[in-house]
Amino acid sequence: MAKTNEYGIGQYTFPRGWFMVGESAEATNKPSSLRYFGRDLIMYRGTSGRVVIMDAYCPHMKTHLAKNDTSYVVLDGKQVEGDDIRCPYHAWKFGPDGICNEIPYSPAPIPKAAKIRSYPVQEWGGLILMWHDEEEKEPNFEPHPLPEWDDPKWVNWKVDHLGTLDCHPQEIIDNMTDKAHLGPIHGSTDMQYFESECKGHVIRQVLAAGHRTLADDIMTNDTWYTGPGILLSRMNGYYNSLMMICHTPIEDGSVRAWHGLTVQPPNFPMTKEDEAAVPAFQEGSKLALLQDFEIWANKAPCISIMQVVGDGPFGKARAWYKQFYNPRKEAKSLQSKSNGHWVTKGTERDPWPTAAE
Repeated sequence: MAKTNEYGIGQYTFPRGWFMVGESAEATNKPSSLRYFGRDLIMYRGTSGRVVIMDAYCPHMKTHLAKNDTSYVVLDGKQVEGDDIRCPYHAWKFGPDGICNEIPYSPAPIPKAAKIRSYPVQEWGGLILMWHDEEEKEPNFEPHPLPEWDDPKWVNWKVDHLGTLDCHPQEIIDNMTDKAHLGPIHGSTDMQYFESECKGHVIRQVLAAGHRTLADDIMTNDTWYTGPGILLSRMNGYYNSLMMICHTPIEDGSVRAWHGLTVQPPNFPMTKEDEAAVPAFQEGSKLALLQDFEIWANKAPCISIMQVVGDGPFGKARAWYKQFYNPRKEAKSLQSKSNGHWVTKGTERDPWPTAAE
């Protein structure tokens, strides 16, 4: 399990961006404990419905705010009041911004240092997304719009929890430009074309090919990351679908991953055939991802790729990824080194030149 500094990605251990930390249903008025980005965190839903994520420990005496079931603050239902949270040890109260706004037993002014780091949060597609930024600045991009989620003609995904992967996320991002793995891993045949593009904080892969795990016929895929942690892939066919894959660093060199597939059946309302086909489509999509997952879980760290002609532009994908591990002021400069569009040859549309050519 290699660390960020071994890959030479940048000066920060963890990337900047939006990351999944749970499903919307997991955020309740009972605080829960999370572990991401090498930090202990808590998550709860306030009375207004707002989801709050902050560091786990009270600045007073370093009490974990979520790991208590016996304090009368908890037993009396006073831990979450409005959108605020009380420490179970001495009942200090903190707003959703992490600033202490009450110390019930002290007449003295509240110390300015009585605050906890709080994180920007939004709900998207039934998921809880947290903004992580080691510079502690506000978000400078948003997740990709998801109009399908509120469209009654689409069946929303059910989240597959894939667990922990002892693999640096750099190895996962490499997949975006890896044309050559599609045949051996996914049984892709009759590759029509394979293209890659980097543009700002988005990296995209567009291809058309057979896929033994997902489809019998040629399938067109438009796949993109908006930032470093959320992938969407649009697959068109008799059943149009949109796949979601999220991966979030836990420690330096390990991630937690999730999968989902929202589907547009050809009939509205759905037929009985559609009702049976939709979960089967999600299961097939998950199995395709697990083919990659098994590779990532068992490979040695690839610090330097032994690249050959036909691999796809790995170097551009790695250059794109660096923008999230370095100060925000350097993002434009780093993007300029990766922005572009590439066609990988060795497909039916873009074959290798013959000797005569």
